[in-house]
Amino acid sequence: MFTLDKRLLNFLVIIVLSHVTFWWTFFIFHQPFQWYIVLSVIALRITASLLIFKDYSLSWSKVTQKTFLLKSLVYIAAFCVYLPIFYGEVRFAFLASELFFYIFSITFLMYGYYFVVNKSRVQKTRSVVIYGAGKAGMKLEEEFKHSTYRVKYFVDDAKVLQKRSIDGIQILSKEGLKKAIGDGTKLDLLVIAIPSAPKERIKQIYDKLSPYFHEIRILPSLDEILADKAFSTQLKDISVEDLLARHPQDLDKEVIERFIRGKRVLITGAGGSIGSEISRQCARFGAGELVLLDHSEYNLYTISEELGADNVASQMVSVVNGKKVDEVFKRFQPEIVIHAAAYKHVPLCEANVQAAIENNIIGTKNVVDAAIEHGAQKLILISTDKAVRPTNVMGATKRVCELYAQNSNRQGDTEIVAVRFGNVLGSSGSVIPKFKAQLEKGGPLTVTHPEITRYFMLIPEACELVLQAGAIGRGGEIFILDMGEPVKIVDLAKKMIELSGKSDVRIEFTGLRPGEKLYEELLLEDAKACTQYSSITVGKTQHYDIVRLNGDIELLLQSDDKVKALQGIVPEFTHNPNA
Repeated sequence: MFTLDKRLLNFLVIIVLSHVTFWWTFFIFHQPFQWYIVLSVIALRITASLLIFKDYSLSWSKVTQKTFLLKSLVYIAAFCVYLPIFYGEVRFAFLASELFFYIFSITFLMYGYYFVVNKSRVQKTRSVVIYGAGKAGMKLEEEFKHSTYRVKYFVDDAKVLQKRSIDGIQILSKEGLKKAIGDGTKLDLLVIAIPSAPKERIKQIYDKLSPYFHEIRILPSLDEILADKAFSTQLKDISVEDLLARHPQDLDKEVIERFIRGKRVLITGAGGSIGSEISRQCARFGAGELVLLDHSEYNLYTISEELGADNVASQMVSVVNGKKVDEVFKRFQPEIVIHAAAYKHVPLCEANVQAAIENNIIGTKNVVDAAIEHGAQKLILISTDKAVRPTNVMGATKRVCELYAQNSNRQGDTEIVAVRFGNVLGSSGSVIPKFKAQLEKGGPLTVTHPEITRYFMLIPEACELVLQAGAIGRGGEIFILDMGEPVKIVDLAKKMIELSGKSDVRIEFTGLRPGEKLYEELLLEDAKACTQYSSITVGKTQHYDIVRLNGDIELLLQSDDKVKALQGIVPEFTHNPNA
């Protein structure tokens, strides 16, 4: 049941002292001290504590207001039982004062045990500031009591909290913190304890306060925090994704769920960066059946193992193989098709023009034709900002894909839409994984040009907006995702060097690569109309007779000058092979 260890002995001493203190004081004011009453009460209290309430098992380091309230109610009940037993009747004239003193004497001694006997004796050698004086910040402050960090200040944007304090720790504004720290001084750690904060706010806090701290960490979102784990063990380093990613405010997950739930969904390129995330989200939103199609054995195996559900069918097929694609559609009869399979790496497509044309254009044509032939309800084509006035083969092929999708829409009952967006943070072959690898080797970080800029968005949020656009599409639209403001790649490199703490790593400019643009076109430049969501705009529709387009694609395949043939289909294609 219990053993007579040090903690139990301490607890018994507290019970005896608290009761003797109260009853001795009580008898001074009311009648001569009577030992049999005191001993009887102590015996009752110890019996109740050990056998009924099991107070000895209380975790003193986890004492909360709720614990205090519950124990106080127990003591009130015990007091109300004691008085009638030992006095025959309750003397109501003294009840209020006696009850207060009874609770005070017992709780003061019992809960004082935590602060005196069990107080953390960890030496405080480092200082921490908590940004956010809400529940998460307060919980962190409790946990830092048992670490080598001393919480020096809270910071909060709410003016009603500023100049107040928590456990004697002052709450400041950002400007107040700067004044308190002083110029040229740095504290050890800043923790941003606002789990619901959008990326833009985290970036603002980082930009304003990073000069005052050696290290900045962040509390993950509430979805990432397990309730039974300490917050402080889950603090993560600020990442470039936290600072640069745009967080759309109009994600409508209810619309996405209604669109996906219970449907048979086929995803091409399901093992790629975009395709795999769309696969995860379709599973999360309750797809009835998922058909994952990819020509890469390893990528297909990886996403299939991750999802690991009975309603997932993995098909190792290349979209270039029209016969095999048709067989997959005939077998599974998908209701929704998401076409993410494509070659997207600009220099590689420049070096492999034939492969880029076959995979991107013919692959898209095969998927679109099969979707129409087998009566899919909707097809969503993943496109790119590089299709806008392209300067490279990859962008030109994707523009042809957009034209084919738009102008095939009238061929059957399938609603076909395209969704165009820019770079996603952390995708395979993108600049951030490249910079991370270069940092691990000690640099240098290679940037093609000092003025080159790109748009960025997180993969999960881009994929959610893709599904949201697909849900509201009625066929024939090119939806354009708002990617926020463009970012200079050199600034991205500098930020990654700063976050890594490797200030000696240099940046080296290597010159624009074949087909590479200095600036991507503004995604909203050819916008025709807004949707009900500010993050999704509809681009202009360009009519291109589908019979003629099919003929031009055949000529493209037969042509010796592929670039010139592409320009015949996409007149705005200005090839820049020697950037």
